[in-house]
Amino acid sequence: MTDITTYPMGDRTVRRIGYGAMQLAGPGVFGPPRDHDAALAVLRAAVAAGVNHIDTSDFYGPHVTNRLIREALAPYPDDLVLVTKLGARRGDDASWIPAQSADDLRRGLEDNLRHLGLDAMEVVNMRFMGDGHGPTDEPVEPQMRALAEMQREGLIRHIGISTVTAAQVAAAQQICPIVCVQNQYNIVHRGDDTLIDSLAEQGIAYVPYFPLGGFSPLQSDRLQAVATRLAASPMQVAQAWLLRRSPNILLIPGTSSLAHLEQNLAVASLVLDDNAMAELNAIGRVA
Repeated sequence: MTDITTYPMGDRTVRRIGYGAMQLAGPGVFGPPRDHDAALAVLRAAVAAGVNHIDTSDFYGPHVTNRLIREALAPYPDDLVLVTKLGARRGDDASWIPAQSADDLRRGLEDNLRHLGLDAMEVVNMRFMGDGHGPTDEPVEPQMRALAEMQREGLIRHIGISTVTAAQVAAAQQICPIVCVQNQYNIVHRGDDTLIDSLAEQGIAYVPYFPLGGFSPLQSDRLQAVATRLAASPMQVAQAWLLRRSPNILLIPGTSSLAHLEQNLAVASLVLDDNAMAELNAIGRVA
C-alpha cells in the first residue's frame, strides 16, 4: 500500500509536511531571530516530531537560518533532507538582489555549504526572480547549466527549480533531471493546477510557497465555515486542502513558535471529506 504521508524527492523519501526556515530570521527575513533559543527549540522539535524535509536558504538573514539549523541539528539525522535555493543575495538595506550568474550561483552554493557544515547539498532549487512571486518568460538555460555543472562536481545531489512556468520546467529538464518545483500556490492562487498534475504523473514533487497566502493571509467565508465545522483553524484547513489536492504536494509551513509548529503538524490527521473539498475548491473558482 502506498504511504500517503510521504513522497519521493529524487532518491530520498520525505514526509509531506516539512518545515520552512524563513521565519526564523528577523523581521523582513533579515537579521537575527527575536529569540535565538526559541528558534533552536523549534528546529529540534520539528525533527523530533518526524519532520525530515527542511527548506532554507543562505539569503534568509542572510546566513541566519543556515547557522541556526547547523547549531540546532548537526550532526544531522541520516534521513534529514536539507533543501536550499540560490538566485539572490541581500543588500545591507535588506533588499533582495538578483544573483544569477554562474559565479554568483557558485558563491551562493559555497556559502550554503559552509554555513550548514556540509560537503554537498541534497537539493538545490534555482530560484528565478520573476515579477516578485510569479514567473516571467525568461531563459532558464544559463542558470540550470551552472547548477548541472556543480552537480557533476558532486557539490549538489539533486536539482529543483522555483518561480517558473511549465515551459521553463520543460526547458530545465532538457539540461538536468528536476526533482521538485517550488512555486506560489494555495487554495486561492490556483494558476499551477495543470502543472501540478503533470508533475505528479512524472513523480516530481511540487512544493508551494505562500501556501497560506504569504504576506496577505487567506481569508474566505467558505474557508472559515469549513474550519468551524471541523473544529480546526482556517490555516489548518488550507494546508489540509493542499495535501489532498495532489499526492506530490509537499508542505513547508514556517513558524518561530512551538505552539504554531504543533498546529501545522496536526494537519496530517485532519480529514477533509468530499463535501468539504467541493466547498474549498469553489474558493479558487470565484477568486
